[in-house]
Amino acid sequence: MLQERLLRILDRKDHWAWPWFAQGRVPLQKLLPHFQQEWEVYVRDFPQLLARVLGHPETPQDARAMLAANIYEEQTGGISGSSSHPELFLRMMEGCGFRRSDFVQVELLSAAKRYRKLLDDASGKDHWVVGAAVLTIFVEGSLNERRELANPSPESDAEIEEAIRRHPLVRFHGLDPKFLELQRVHKKVEGGHRLDAWKMVLDHAPAALEEHVVETVQKALDAWLAYRDDVVRVCGITR
Repeated sequence: MLQERLLRILDRKDHWAWPWFAQGRVPLQKLLPHFQQEWEVYVRDFPQLLARVLGHPETPQDARAMLAANIYEEQTGGISGSSSHPELFLRMMEGCGFRRSDFVQVELLSAAKRYRKLLDDASGKDHWVVGAAVLTIFVEGSLNERRELANPSPESDAEIEEAIRRHPLVRFHGLDPKFLELQRVHKKVEGGHRLDAWKMVLDHAPAALEEHVVETVQKALDAWLAYRDDVVRVCGITR
């Protein structure tokens, strides 16, 4: 079953260094390379990557509508009533004490370049459903995918604010919660995007392409893990 095979890949979207970030074991200033690479690899350009998938001539109308809604939110914040997600990311960085100029002309690490190339190829050169699987299921998905699919209802405002207070940037680095609007928005709108992502891929992936979809998402995981290895190295994290 295609969904189960993809979920098994997401079950492994977990990096050994994550506790260093989640437990505040890295000084905030040393996290700058992590944020810079995330920005350059996909945060800034995610709406554009999605637009490439939408722009394939064979992308069906219902999938185009789902992608368009995702792009609209990512690029404008129009659904959540906020701002573009790249802009919210930069505001969070300002709250951390970084400058917007720190995110101009970022040089990608070698593994980051390979990961970004995979995202570019999947969204622009491959079949649209492959790009949709890589971007909306893998990139936007997480280790917690099974749990989130089982409970797609949006969290209450109180639950969201409690999660914000538990965020590592707030708990360990003293970030004012007002700068975590990006996380609030994700919690409000991502449940619908997750359901759309799975519906797009599962409804439209031709049987002849299922193996290729799985193989490409697996390659995305491998590239992501290598990318994270590079990032933690420059952040000074060792096993």
